[in-house]
Amino acid sequence: MSRFTEHMAVDVPVRVAYDRWTRFEDFPSFMDGVERVKQLDDRTLEWTASVAGVRKTWTAEIVDQTPDKRIAWKSVDGADNAGAVLFEAAGPATTNLTLTIDAEPDGPIEAAGDALGFLERRVKGDLERFKKLVERTGAGVDGWRGDIKGDEVRPDPSDLPTTTTT
Repeated sequence: MSRFTEHMAVDVPVRVAYDRWTRFEDFPSFMDGVERVKQLDDRTLEWTASVAGVRKTWTAEIVDQTPDKRIAWKSVDGADNAGAVLFEAAGPATTNLTLTIDAEPDGPIEAAGDALGFLERRVKGDLERFKKLVERTGAGVDGWRGDIKGDEVRPDPSDLPTTTTT
């Protein structure tokens, strides 16, 4: 399995960068080769993408999600991959992103592409496009503010019903 890490500073507050990243179904707007991401529930995503010219589908589960800090995932079927994106404030209006990906090349074409750094360059380009998108759109995009630790999903507090006492 190949592992690589990319870093990128974006000129928006952490909450803005995090909220935009949690809009998984918007990933095709900045991720090269990603045709569709469908969010099945709070922690399950169904992906369709072109990898080395081959259309692939897989299901990934979010295994750790801490608002404004970290989102980690792993595939549960299909293309073998896992990773995490970290969000760190570098000031009131700047966020440092660190994206780490583990991916298993499937077959000789993907292995050759991996050896030549194609996937790593693709991910770097994805982060650059994310930076442009989030800096252009700024605040105003709602994200999911829940918390996930393994199989435990704690919903976004704003989604919980409120009780009133009289």
